[in-house]
Amino acid sequence: MVEHRPILNLLSHLVLLLGVALVAFPVWIAFVASTHAPHDLLTGVVPLLPGDHLVENYRDVLFRGVSTSGAPPIALMLGNSLVMALGIALGKIAISLLSAFAIVYFRFPFRIAIFWLIFITLMLPVEVRILPTFEITAQLGLLNSYGGLILPLIASATATFLFRQFFMTVPEELAEAARIDGAGPLKFFRDILLPLSRTNIAALFVILFIYGWNQYLWPLIVTTSESYYTIVMGIQRLVTVADQLPQWHYVMATTVLAMLPPVVVIVVMQRLFVKGLVETEK
Repeated sequence: MVEHRPILNLLSHLVLLLGVALVAFPVWIAFVASTHAPHDLLTGVVPLLPGDHLVENYRDVLFRGVSTSGAPPIALMLGNSLVMALGIALGKIAISLLSAFAIVYFRFPFRIAIFWLIFITLMLPVEVRILPTFEITAQLGLLNSYGGLILPLIASATATFLFRQFFMTVPEELAEAARIDGAGPLKFFRDILLPLSRTNIAALFVILFIYGWNQYLWPLIVTTSESYYTIVMGIQRLVTVADQLPQWHYVMATTVLAMLPPVVVIVVMQRLFVKGLVETEK
């Protein structure tokens, strides 16, 4: 039985409001800083209210770029990051679905050994295998291309493991019924497993999209052309300028713009994302 006490309810709401304030306050400061002139941020006092340069600052970073830092227009980098994040998320999900399907529903030699080889790669992040990965990418002529940004990162042992665990909970009677009805493996995969995996796919898509969006080291290595810079690289270039102070109003405007696509993805897919994480009955 749950007791409803006004004092406990008030205390819990105060704690929640405090948590929201702690998380939202830095975001608010970033937005406020992005609306001021550069000299307003060099006085030693951080303003708490928006300024009157919002349209001007965002127009400059989106379409004109910042020549002092060598950064191209942010709109181009946002597009590159979007292509990279979508490519990584969709590629990881597609490969993981097919590999988990093959491991669970097909009987072939060394099936379990292959799964454990895939699983062991969890201990080898991109940073550990970055030199051989870069060498192969360069030999294939994928430097300064979307293929070079996406393809080396689309293998995912985590997603393969999660889909394998889910497929093992699907009743065997469904597969038998599909075989009796004359459905082949691909039809069973498309018409039965994919609809059942909808919430898992949504949860993984959100996580993998953010993973791809936040990539910094790999794009920094495989791209030398401004045409393929990502938004995280753009923020770094705005901050690390030589012989002068960073233009913090532009840095904060770029940071706010960089936050928007992941936030939109989470808001749009929130219901399926939460359901995919907490759902236990299949």
